[in-house]
Amino acid sequence: MSDNTPRTRRLGLAAALALSAAAACVAVTALQDRPPEKEATAPATPPDNGPGLLSFASPSTPPPNAPAPARNRTVPSGSSPSAPSPSAPESPARPQHTPAGSPSPTAGSPRTTAHGTSVRSVNYPDRYWHVSGGLVKLDPVGSAPGLRAATFTRVKGLADARCYSFVTAGGGYLRHRDFLLRADPDDGSALFRQDATFCPRPSAFSGAVMLESVNYPGRFLRHRNFQLRLDPYQDTGLYRSDAAFRLVDGLA
Repeated sequence: MSDNTPRTRRLGLAAALALSAAAACVAVTALQDRPPEKEATAPATPPDNGPGLLSFASPSTPPPNAPAPARNRTVPSGSSPSAPSPSAPESPARPQHTPAGSPSPTAGSPRTTAHGTSVRSVNYPDRYWHVSGGLVKLDPVGSAPGLRAATFTRVKGLADARCYSFVTAGGGYLRHRDFLLRADPDDGSALFRQDATFCPRPSAFSGAVMLESVNYPGRFLRHRNFQLRLDPYQDTGLYRSDAAFRLVDGLA
């Protein structure tokens, strides 16, 4: 009995090994016959890779009321995209300051009147330039001859077309001589043309002008003792009043 025991053990171990090998073969065969599993699907949105890294996920759908990006907007037919608002216009430049009491030149050429012109005083509004005895005085006028003697034709200046000359009813011109304003016939000289030319300058009174001599700059026609004369400018209220005149429609 003792002689057969080792042999019996060896047979048992061999049988066990054979059974294990057979079981392994069956397992391998079963694995080979099993259908392959599907590969795992990648997550729809990759994990956050941190700022500055590209993301390959599809962009999220905007909310229903969100405006479309500017590049995808459609301009309705017949209209155009709104343009940027134009910049506000610049403010106009402020006029240069002229010292008080100092008249400045008037721009532009004077108009030639087709009808007569009368010259009325500002501080004596019932008095007009009036030719009397060859001189020009500041008189009230009422008679037909007086109205005619107080009516002139205003034309472009004989010496400067930007200024004025005044033609009398008799065909002469108003000119200064010895600084007094008078009516004389044109003698054709350059001196006469200058003496008969007066340039309008702004006045301190609305609708009025001051008349400056073209050949004596700084001297203006003014009345004194109701006589029209050419006097140097004075920065006084009386001078500015005496030298301010309104050019009105002819009386005659």
